Amino acid sequence: MNTASAIGILGSGSWGTALGILLAGNNNRVYLWSVDQTELVPLIAERENRAFLPGIRFPDNLIIEPQLENITAAVRDILVVVPSHGFRATLELLAKCQPKNLRLAWATKGFEHDSGKLLHQVATEELGEQLPLAVLSGPTFAREVAAGMPTAVTIASNDAGFAGQLAQALHNRSFRAYTSDDMTGVEVGGAAKNVIAIGCGISDGLEFGANARAALITRGLAEITRLGLKLGAHAETFQGLAGLGDLVLTCTDNQSRNRRMGLALAAGRNPRDIEHDIGQVVEGVYAAEAVHLLAKRLGVEMPITEQIYHILYRGVSPRAAFEALMARALKSEN
Repeated sequence: MNTASAIGILGSGSWGTALGILLAGNNNRVYLWSVDQTELVPLIAERENRAFLPGIRFPDNLIIEPQLENITAAVRDILVVVPSHGFRATLELLAKCQPKNLRLAWATKGFEHDSGKLLHQVATEELGEQLPLAVLSGPTFAREVAAGMPTAVTIASNDAGFAGQLAQALHNRSFRAYTSDDMTGVEVGGAAKNVIAIGCGISDGLEFGANARAALITRGLAEITRLGLKLGAHAETFQGLAGLGDLVLTCTDNQSRNRRMGLALAAGRNPRDIEHDIGQVVEGVYAAEAVHLLAKRLGVEMPITEQIYHILYRGVSPRAAFEALMARALKSEN
């Protein structure tokens, strides 16, 4: 992927559209697709995504393409930007097109819901072990990226050349990408932080204050790191953009769907009703169950995640869950 290269983006939500605008603005030819063809009709007619990014016009070289086969015939590089629960199904559709010399990247954050697998494991199962893979993650809100506001991310890959070329395709005066070889760490950080963000939203909704929020972020990072290390990640990844950076962003700003979920849970509302009102998938709701089950299976202590899971899936009240956290036996931080 050099300047003026071509790339297909699978997923026309806020984040997929924002990345399409960024890449097209960098002189790359971009094809944007969605499994839901009805989503593409207004994008073609209006040349903007008024549902999620109103007022931000598409560059001329951002092409809305309803046929996935046309995209795989035109590009080598595919960037998947769909909710985690649709990731495998999207790859199955991609595989049916029999793309040649495919290089696959994704900006999806989450575990596979039913299996608890990381997304690079899903990609390997669906498309083979020799494929160049890359995951893009970090502290990003789609509207800020689409508007050209300063942003930095991490791209982790099993192919250093692919990571570097993808970083170059994304790079401009307001967007910077660092590269890494720790796909596991970047994926764990991007998925598990959403659970902690729900916790921070609950804490702020209950008016527990800034001290509690800082403690949740810090101890949340500790349990995310424990899980990542158990899965073979590098410790330093969790101090970077895909770890601490993304965690701080999603825990502290109300652009975060996960934080807004927590705020509404603190008010006593039902998770399904909240997600319906938000109008987009709240990944932390699904990650809470996947991370909880994975931590139990691996024997990793994740008390904050456990309590968020209890709130979402066991009907425990937010206040009772926080009281359970504070009542835990004292221990060393080291």
